[in-house]
Amino acid sequence: MSQPRVSFRHPPPLCSFLFAIVLLVATFYTLHHPDATPPHLFSPNKHNSLTLRRLFLSSASNATVSSYLHSLTRHPHLAGTKPSLDTLNYVLNHFQSLRLDDTRVAEYEALLSYPTHFSLTARFSNDNTTLEFDLNDDVSSSSDVVMPYHAYSPSGSASGNVVFVNHGEERDYRALEMVGVSVRGCLVLVRKGETLGRGVIVKTAETKGALGVLIYDEKDGGGLGGIERGTVMRGIGDPVTPGWPGVVGGEKLSLEDDLVSKRFPKIPSLPLSLHNAEIILASLARAKAPVEWQTGRVGSSQRVGPGRVVVNMSLQVEMKMKKIHNVVATIRGSEEPDRYVILGNHRDAWTYGAVDPNSGTSALLDIGRRFSLLLESGWRPRRSILLCSWDAEEFGMVGSTEWVEEHVLNLGASAVAYLNVDCAVQGSGFFAGATPQLDNVLVDALKLVQDPDDVTLTVEETFKSQNNIIERLSRVDSDFSGFLHHAGIPSIDMYYGADYPVYHTAFDSYDWMIRNADPLFHRHVAMAGIWGLLGIILADEPVLPFHYISYAEQLQAHRDTLSKLLEGKVSVDPLSVAIQEFSLVAKEVADEAKKLKKGAYRKNDVAGAAKRRELNDRMMLAEKGFLDSEGIRGKEWFKHLVYGPAAEPESKLGFFPGIADAIATNSSEGIIKHEIWRVTRAIQRASKALKGGFT
Repeated sequence: MSQPRVSFRHPPPLCSFLFAIVLLVATFYTLHHPDATPPHLFSPNKHNSLTLRRLFLSSASNATVSSYLHSLTRHPHLAGTKPSLDTLNYVLNHFQSLRLDDTRVAEYEALLSYPTHFSLTARFSNDNTTLEFDLNDDVSSSSDVVMPYHAYSPSGSASGNVVFVNHGEERDYRALEMVGVSVRGCLVLVRKGETLGRGVIVKTAETKGALGVLIYDEKDGGGLGGIERGTVMRGIGDPVTPGWPGVVGGEKLSLEDDLVSKRFPKIPSLPLSLHNAEIILASLARAKAPVEWQTGRVGSSQRVGPGRVVVNMSLQVEMKMKKIHNVVATIRGSEEPDRYVILGNHRDAWTYGAVDPNSGTSALLDIGRRFSLLLESGWRPRRSILLCSWDAEEFGMVGSTEWVEEHVLNLGASAVAYLNVDCAVQGSGFFAGATPQLDNVLVDALKLVQDPDDVTLTVEETFKSQNNIIERLSRVDSDFSGFLHHAGIPSIDMYYGADYPVYHTAFDSYDWMIRNADPLFHRHVAMAGIWGLLGIILADEPVLPFHYISYAEQLQAHRDTLSKLLEGKVSVDPLSVAIQEFSLVAKEVADEAKKLKKGAYRKNDVAGAAKRRELNDRMMLAEKGFLDSEGIRGKEWFKHLVYGPAAEPESKLGFFPGIADAIATNSSEGIIKHEIWRVTRAIQRASKALKGGFT
């Protein structure tokens, strides 16, 4: 396919000229004083901070980001395969070439899952014919592209009638029961919805007595016939080292261990193309689909089955211990080298990964390049910055989770924030999720970056005009999960574009990116600008720009929502009192921060520096107050009681997961009260951490 011509936006001439002058001065000094430290052109003051941020933005290059993405997506690079090592070396060599303070590889062993053989046949009773389905994407792709499959699905065969269960939610099964349809002893056909992940879909079908699961997506790879790959493992991280890092030579549990086996489904599952799914749908008999299911391509005449077709699925999936590799590059801080701002993205992909995840990888590489230029010009951040490239995310956030488990104590003591970008560019429009104390600093960064689709506006102005809100991070779908839900690190997750049709298909390629999502790489540059600016601000500001009043307001809104849901049946008074106390402490901390900022750039202010350090430590620690050692019931690895994944798919809240689960399961009033008290105690711990000292 011929590629369209791509023209690239270059930095404004004045900004480029200023940046060139800065680099020239630093280079001239270094050549004539090779053993001396370069002149500190960015001495710490507010004016120089703004200049630094403008210079960072001016050093952007669309063409450079494009070249990174093109190189990263030359071939598929599924974690644990030989081609993935080429991508590892590309990222490693790039960071090493920038001469950052340290670049190293963190190696782990993890149990990964690969397909060896699949087949799916249907026998139609109305004409006694048999059809063998083609289970590959509708594309002439390299043989290196892994066939569509569900990682960690068990090997085996299943044969039976098919029942269409819509999105596979509990309410869908209840709707089938109302019309007298049972899935027991059948295969279920599921169209992917917006709420349930693959693992929950399969687990729910398993509990209903289904023999196997077929999942399709109506997006159909944008009409290209793409099939979505993915994992069906429950939980995140390496399944044979649950709760501890999968270091080379360390303890590994057997597949038969209950802690391991409960992570995997008991019935097989396969992804299907829309074309194949519609062949099966057309053959179903008996009751008509409920009215509420009649959306998209499911019409009023659709039957749910069973009847007129018997499907046989057979699959062989191989579990293998594989070495995976994280790359961690360090820029050491000048004044607080033991405090870390962490930027992370995973680089492994199901196929070519142009959107997921290497749009983010190319942005991370460009941030590293731009930071290197600033270092050459004399800048050095106050705090250390880590640039992290995770492996095996697609199997269940494995690389980042193992790293978090290995360093959980150090992270708790020294991590300022974790800034995650998975798919930097999926389409148009900026989206973000964050813990509430980071809302303000995120908005401040958006105000500095030009909107990639309207040069007359900033990203913040567009974000506001579209009535977008900063979401909360209770979901478990990217590498921020281990940092926030397990270690209690304040976190941000960002992306351009709400969704994209070639997700996890063989069409997620460089060619698709330049034809559809970001032809001129303006959105990539904008995302790198926002991401890098956040890193600079959080690493450089003498007083951390955390705003806990926003957190208090969000907790109050959560309490109000919960109170309405409970309809007075259970008291939320303990929660109200704890949030009121947290609000008072948050205001005190805001006043303290305001005072300490006034003298933040004063030289030789030892006492002031000590006070700022102590305040910063309290603001870093507060998020960890929301952790509970017992974790979320049913998902004990996840410790965050405000933002974390509910164990029950029917949970109606996007926060307070333990309370949400208790309500969803119609638990007793005593259990709901206990969960409310657990959250109350978590908020009290956060208040005490933020206030400091002892009572």
